[in-house]
Amino acid sequence: MKAIAITEKMKAKGLRITPQRYSVYANLLARCDHPTVEQILADLNQDFSISSKATVYSTLSALKEVGLIKEVRVEAGISRFDANTAAHHHFCCSKCDAIADIVWEVFSPPISELLPKGMQIQSYDATIHGVCDRCLS
Repeated sequence: MKAIAITEKMKAKGLRITPQRYSVYANLLARCDHPTVEQILADLNQDFSISSKATVYSTLSALKEVGLIKEVRVEAGISRFDANTAAHHHFCCSKCDAIADIVWEVFSPPISELLPKGMQIQSYDATIHGVCDRCLS
């Protein structure tokens, strides 16, 4: 995504554009590996220090709050982030920890029919665990 499009998307959500917010969001848009805060911070500070862990956390929180990114939890205690906000599921490789998006329609069972009476779904996603094609080779 081009710089102008990124800036316009952020402005449309009412976010004040700062170099750190722009950098974090652009970084997430450019990747599909569902990075952790530490991975994003390492990317941003690769050439020279431009951000702190606290800034990355607060930026991710702001981006999540306005719906530009989603927090993904496929492993206990580890938050990952995704700029793909369309409905989708995840595949997590048990050998290399790679995470891949799975199209929503591929796996969307009628969950509401399985719930006990009186329960109401607000949202759901599925994480499928297995071994990816690279690790099987």
